[in-house]
Amino acid sequence: MTDDAALLEAWRSGDVDAGESLFERYYESIVWFFHNKVVDGIEDLVHQTFTACVEGRDRMRSASSFRAYLFGAAHNILRVHLRKLAGARRLVDFSEVSVQDIAPGPSSVVARHREQQLLLEALRALPVDYQVLLELRYWEDLKTIEIAESFAEPHSTIRSRLQRAHALLEQQMARLAQSPDLLRSTLDNFDAWVRDCRGRHEAAAIDHDD
Repeated sequence: MTDDAALLEAWRSGDVDAGESLFERYYESIVWFFHNKVVDGIEDLVHQTFTACVEGRDRMRSASSFRAYLFGAAHNILRVHLRKLAGARRLVDFSEVSVQDIAPGPSSVVARHREQQLLLEALRALPVDYQVLLELRYWEDLKTIEIAESFAEPHSTIRSRLQRAHALLEQQMARLAQSPDLLRSTLDNFDAWVRDCRGRHEAAAIDHDD
């Protein structure tokens, strides 16, 4: 399979098929990105993300940064969308405000297990920037340096914020858990539940596309 760098370079040189291949490769991931943050209008936000990518393709700093650039665009579009939902008169600090604060409602992702549901609900209760940090790390498997590029922040800052995000996530799970047993089961098998949620990544995106 042709890697992102080669496809991006070909796209920059005018190969439209290479650009389409990149979009097809990451379409499901961008759908999933919005699934646990937005209740309505996901398809439009996905479209905006790829449009921003097309318009900014020549501003990408390196051919290896496509994923970071793409998820950075999705993050920025999410922020714009949430600001609109919050209302023009409200100042929104995404390091303090969660998607649940702005647009209360259930996740678009349906969990199969109580532990998964607890994890997803706790993520939605985190400040938006911390939710995005953890989801890029766990579900998109981005390296810290890639996340730093997406956020346009120093690597050391993102590393510190990831630690803070983990702590906040555990606090939210403790608050939301219906029983000590559920919390313990979720925390003790945390990596397994994360992998299982990640495994449902493609299925959720395909179901939405259908």
